[in-house]
Amino acid sequence: MTDEHERMMRANQANWDARTPVHLASRFYGLGEKLDPARWFAAFEWEDLGDLAGLDVLHLQCHLGTETIAFAERGARTVGLDISEASVAAAADIAARAGTDVTYVRANVYDAVEALNGRRFDVIYTGKGALCYLPDLDRWAAVVAQLLRPGGRLYIAEFHPLLNALGPKPAEGEGTELLLRHDYLGGRDAVHRNATNTYTDGPAVEGATDSYEWMHGMDEVVNALTTAGLGIRRLRESDELPWPRWPQMVRTPSGWWRLPEGEPRIPLLYGLLASR
Repeated sequence: MTDEHERMMRANQANWDARTPVHLASRFYGLGEKLDPARWFAAFEWEDLGDLAGLDVLHLQCHLGTETIAFAERGARTVGLDISEASVAAAADIAARAGTDVTYVRANVYDAVEALNGRRFDVIYTGKGALCYLPDLDRWAAVVAQLLRPGGRLYIAEFHPLLNALGPKPAEGEGTELLLRHDYLGGRDAVHRNATNTYTDGPAVEGATDSYEWMHGMDEVVNALTTAGLGIRRLRESDELPWPRWPQMVRTPSGWWRLPEGEPRIPLLYGLLASR
């Protein structure tokens, strides 16, 4: 990783520290209501993950730990890791108030092997807006391989590169058509954002508003994993999201959201199961 990438990741760390109080207060996460970690998971994720009772599970880039808690509730010995000190502190408080036993560690994902003192895991989970904050997927996959026990599994539930390439909302004067606005494939410089609002509702972000994202196509993800020695066991593409990205989306029986009938069926989320 270059010095410039390290600078950008430090900016992201500061940005996630600044986002944390905004997200804690948001309706998007709904932490003032009854905690429901399972709402962030598609049914196929649990099918692919299988029984987790008694297993060691690591959630990389866990942010507030709203998903991390779900693994502990299913009987796993659970660890969450995130680059943001504020996020880790908030996640630990949320888990304690829920009466859930989760260990949280503050570290850059690239430093996870050292930060976790060489501990190995049966299952590593990541996604839903995580990989775009990593500049080097080959290095990330090598870290994952070191963290997994032989036979261990990685599960990625991530926003599809096509979703990332589509604009979140029409520009002024445009209709409701979905238009390609960003790269699908990686390989270019990071996308720099300077925004006082995040993907949630809530107050404006104060302080560190700069962040950087890297686009990663499906081929980049798969090739990084196979180069690190992991085998791909299953790949799913889903047309549903856990929140309405566009105003025309409709609620499904699962409680998630998809584009209405008459719109093209396109992948918005993917689930990838790999093993060491």
